[in-house]
Amino acid sequence: MAEELKGKRFAMVATDGFEQSELTESRQALKRAGAVVDIVAPKSGRIQGMRHHESGETVPVDHIIDEVVSDEYAGLVLPGGVTNPDALRLNPKVVSLSVSFSRRKSR
Repeated sequence: MAEELKGKRFAMVATDGFEQSELTESRQALKRAGAVVDIVAPKSGRIQGMRHHESGETVPVDHIIDEVVSDEYAGLVLPGGVTNPDALRLNPKVVSLSVSFSRRKSR
């Protein structure tokens, strides 16, 4: 799987409260497979990770959600945790991106 995804871009959509390991380990696996991974968030700057109930590391944001469209990416990753998916499902722009991505992939 070393270069299986070479040249493919993935959008990893997250916000403050993402579970640290679910973002970092998924991102590393994609990169090991040759993919380019963009961290996409509702805000610019950095987002705060969590290690269960403790604060984890912050991660720099590559693009805000307003800047991306599904056609630019081969895949979409939504890291888990408690806060991250709960906050993202309430953001209409994130929902719109997810829906457009889903519709594009089902054609």
